[in-house]
Amino acid sequence: MAMSDRPGREAKPAPRRRVAGNVDEELEELALRARDGDAAALDDLLRRIQPEVMRRCSRFLPYRQDAEEACQDALLRVARKIDSFKGDSLFTTWLYTVVSNSARQTYRSMKRRSVEFPTEAERMPHQRDPRTTSVIAGSRIDLLEALDQLEKDRPNLVAPLVLRDLCQMDYNEIASELNLALGTVKSRIHQGRKHVRKSLTVT
Repeated sequence: MAMSDRPGREAKPAPRRRVAGNVDEELEELALRARDGDAAALDDLLRRIQPEVMRRCSRFLPYRQDAEEACQDALLRVARKIDSFKGDSLFTTWLYTVVSNSARQTYRSMKRRSVEFPTEAERMPHQRDPRTTSVIAGSRIDLLEALDQLEKDRPNLVAPLVLRDLCQMDYNEIASELNLALGTVKSRIHQGRKHVRKSLTVT
């Protein structure tokens, strides 16, 4: 339901939102109600999105305990920041940005903890700890490490790349979410991929 269709509200132009055939309108409406302060709607929303948030976190963090930690952080961020959801893009688009930020923050926290309390696998250089690797295109790679390096070198390339290749959002959604021209989004994703490939080259 568009905001202007709600009873008791002054009619105003509906915000521009991308229309897609697979939009879960019930979920989108639930998000709007939660944003407007409906506590019951927020509880329902968090229950509805938990499986998808966990699945998305697992794309970043294949080690289940780390994905679960990132998932809980993402759900907490949604609960705390839902009032910042403007409604001019899909809630799922906004959610994927929250998920990617939570997953990467969990990775950074995990990396700091691993320095302070190294595991047995980390003490043995020939073994790879699954908590520091991801599976992309059939290869085990330190993707999150590469993204952190990209953020240091070219920070403007990170968000488009993450939203496209890990959150699997389409180009139009990314352009809307980041308020960028479509051509700029495509260019930044292309450049980001080139930089990440260099970081992931096995020597």
